[in-house]
Amino acid sequence: MELRHLQHFVAVAEDQHFTRAAERLMVSQSGLSASIRALERELRAPLFVRTTRRVTLTEAGRALLTEAERILAQVRAAHDAVAAVQGVLRGTLSLGTEQCIAGVHVAPLLAEFRRRHPDVEIRLRQAGSGALAEDVAAGRLDLAFAVTTRADTEQLRSLPLTREPMTVVCHPSHRLAGGGPVTPYELGGEAFVDFHPDWGPRRTTDAAFAAARVQRTVTLEVNDVHSLLDLVEEGLGIAVVPRHFAHKRPALPALPLKADTETPYETVAMLPPPEATSPAARAFMSLLDTEVLAVETVGSSARISG
Repeated sequence: MELRHLQHFVAVAEDQHFTRAAERLMVSQSGLSASIRALERELRAPLFVRTTRRVTLTEAGRALLTEAERILAQVRAAHDAVAAVQGVLRGTLSLGTEQCIAGVHVAPLLAEFRRRHPDVEIRLRQAGSGALAEDVAAGRLDLAFAVTTRADTEQLRSLPLTREPMTVVCHPSHRLAGGGPVTPYELGGEAFVDFHPDWGPRRTTDAAFAAARVQRTVTLEVNDVHSLLDLVEEGLGIAVVPRHFAHKRPALPALPLKADTETPYETVAMLPPPEATSPAARAFMSLLDTEVLAVETVGSSARISG
């Protein structure tokens, strides 16, 4: 099995199309097809279901994809490690983040990293915490700033950034406006505005209401903070958000969520195990302990370095 076979396989799996994958890899389509057939012969299993419009992974293909991505990530890390020993930091930094993550300012960090390491290509992906955790564990991302989603594993470790309570925001004319802390039980009949289920604030809120055994109805679902606050401002629902989100709209009443079981919003840096962490990721994480950038903290927080 050759590395190029795995590279070709991953490209076809990502594009779900031989022609597009061949164009991206800058190889002939016949050569790409031959490479995939050679891999299937060696593994004695079909890897793709081919149709006239696209290709999809078989069960064997899905199993191989996880390992192929991890192997290719380790090869890239090996190249980068050798370059780092030679005094040159190069390669790619693939970073994932949720939006408006607490405890870190991503944009100035990226700007400072580019100033210090101009030979490193930066790639940024915004997604929900569950997807980011999977991408770091699979080697598709070097690191990610996200919300705690699971316990550490052999492929994934989490370093704490900050913890903060959840807050209920509502329209100024809402019955809750001007009141004190509220419990999930007091909110059971409300219409909610919330994020996609994979986003950290939604996961945290769902956990709090599940722990209280209170059902809630999310009538409006969005993927960005400002749209959520716009909808609340128009009186179309209430929202439960991390405390620092509420600071973006001071005109909206904000009430602490008081739950029987503590379910704080905890943000973390997700990384592979130390031996698999790329030099670029380590260099990026080290910026969090420098005096060049001030990392915003909300509540209790811990600065970290890789």
